[in-house]
Amino acid sequence: MYRFVSLVIAVLLTLTPVVSLGQDAPATEQAAVRATVLDFQSEAQVNALAAEGKTVVFFYATWCPNCRATVAELNARWAEVNPDLTLVIADYDKETALKGKFGVTYQDTFVLLDDAGNGVKSWNSGGVDGLNANSQS
Repeated sequence: MYRFVSLVIAVLLTLTPVVSLGQDAPATEQAAVRATVLDFQSEAQVNALAAEGKTVVFFYATWCPNCRATVAELNARWAEVNPDLTLVIADYDKETALKGKFGVTYQDTFVLLDDAGNGVKSWNSGGVDGLNANSQS
């Protein structure tokens, strides 16, 4: 699972656009700001991220076809995700304490956190559109 999630993260991170350095590019052109995606490490990590800004935990299972479809869509449309967002991918099968904390009972679940790391909203599936709509301020 870790290797798969790491691969997903690597793919998402490579979606950051490359700024053209050709002579036609304006001097003020900058790379677009992108949302961040990380692998779940600890509850302390998630709490620290939530204190810094908008954070969503995604409970992913390798055996879940809906989860795989969600990841495929996130990979394809990552540029459309709210750039202020940090998405933390948690292993649905391994992170039982985290699931309990947020009341997650179904894989392919997203949980929006407040600045103290508490779950304030959860939803299943929805891809990029659901992620953006449910994590708006």
